[in-house]
Amino acid sequence: MIFTGQCRCAAVTYQLDVDALPAIYACHCAHCQTWSGSAFALHALLPAQALQVVGPVTHYAYDVDGQRAEHQLCERCHTRISNTTTAAPGLRVLRVGTLDDSPALQPVAHIWVTRKQPWLSLPDDVPSWPYSPTPEAFAQALTPPAP
Repeated sequence: MIFTGQCRCAAVTYQLDVDALPAIYACHCAHCQTWSGSAFALHALLPAQALQVVGPVTHYAYDVDGQRAEHQLCERCHTRISNTTTAAPGLRVLRVGTLDDSPALQPVAHIWVTRKQPWLSLPDDVPSWPYSPTPEAFAQALTPPAP
């Protein structure tokens, strides 16, 4: 399937070629709150090669907590499209709000809930972790149940 998205000013567009849209998760860490200007950020992990971006992009990289993150932004409006991190080799983290159909999506997991805004209530039936989960636990939470 092909999913599409774009930055705020539409100078950067992208196509995501995957069998199904990857599971969405919410990150409540201080970095995501600051970057998004909101209470959390919505992300999807996908194979790095699945995302084809067209348009003027710039990159921003930083090191935090022993990990390296490299972000891809629109050069004009500075909307973050995606990033890679050494914490998830071979994967790309898509900023779900940039998807054309983002209003139809809901997170299936929440991470870094120790930094969650106190006024925000999370559903009891959605997995959550106080910090980053183990890769195994996270993969299990993001994997849809077998039919």
